[in-house]
Amino acid sequence: MRILVTGGAGFIGGHLTERLLKMGHEAVVIDNLSTGSLNNLARVQSNPALEFIQEDIVTMTDMGDIVRNVDMIFHLAAAVGVELVVNDPVRTITTNVHGTEQVLKAAAEHDKRIVVASTSEVYGKSTKKTFSETDDLLIGCPNHSRWSYACSKLLDEFYVMAFYRAQKLKGTVVRFFNTVGPRQTGQYGMVVPRFVEQALNNEDLSVYGDGTQSRCFCHVFDTVRALIGLIDCPESYGKIYNIGSHNKISIQGLAELVIAQLGSSSGIKKVPYDQAYEAGFEDMLHRAPNTRAVRDLLNWKAEFALEEIIHDVAAGIKSGNT
Repeated sequence: MRILVTGGAGFIGGHLTERLLKMGHEAVVIDNLSTGSLNNLARVQSNPALEFIQEDIVTMTDMGDIVRNVDMIFHLAAAVGVELVVNDPVRTITTNVHGTEQVLKAAAEHDKRIVVASTSEVYGKSTKKTFSETDDLLIGCPNHSRWSYACSKLLDEFYVMAFYRAQKLKGTVVRFFNTVGPRQTGQYGMVVPRFVEQALNNEDLSVYGDGTQSRCFCHVFDTVRALIGLIDCPESYGKIYNIGSHNKISIQGLAELVIAQLGSSSGIKKVPYDQAYEAGFEDMLHRAPNTRAVRDLLNWKAEFALEEIIHDVAAGIKSGNT
């Protein structure tokens, strides 16, 4: 197949593109390199089955021509990372809404299969112990720019469902729960690579807030395996799937585990949210997925332990392959 990956020079996109090429597919990558990097494609840049297009999906004028000549689309291009979202909320909304709109219109016009990446952030301020795809969602107040990311990705989901109902778009939404692994950067607030880099340098690990907030971290290899499973899966059209691990840990516990796993002499320092991000910043206290739907569909579950993830991230940082 000839497969388009928007955001294909990003962290997840790079790993997905590698996997697609290894499977014998052709890959067309669109990325403006604003948060992505050609380093994420370094292992496959000489592969003749890879075509790289450096453009912005919001402003490019030939999206329809590109989509017409592919068999399916993985739409991963988005503004990502809490720090970026807080510091540049206009870019977040524009990229996530108008960029996705353009890709979806082209996919619908040319009747192409498309998998659209969303986020666990859409569950917002819900206090449920685990989140299911059919849960009601509770987004925070617009006065807090932090919620603009969740709201923009949720609108993407509504777009997919609208095109599915109106034009039978072969579309599927996946909600990622804290995908991590080698080549992920801590530059935009991603906590695991940030902690690992601090631990390797024997610096104090910066825990934002009180550290009781909890997350489930999923290895990027597990995430890519789920995406691959959705390539030829008509049963998934018009549906939403959580993709994540069940192994929940507090951020304080994560910091302690990173230090222990890497034999670091680092300490832990607490940084108030107001200092880390902005005044009045609100965080999701807990974020854990119910993944029964994707398990029943693909017989998929996350396999990598958090300890393995930490060592894979550390190995990547040590080798300079971040």
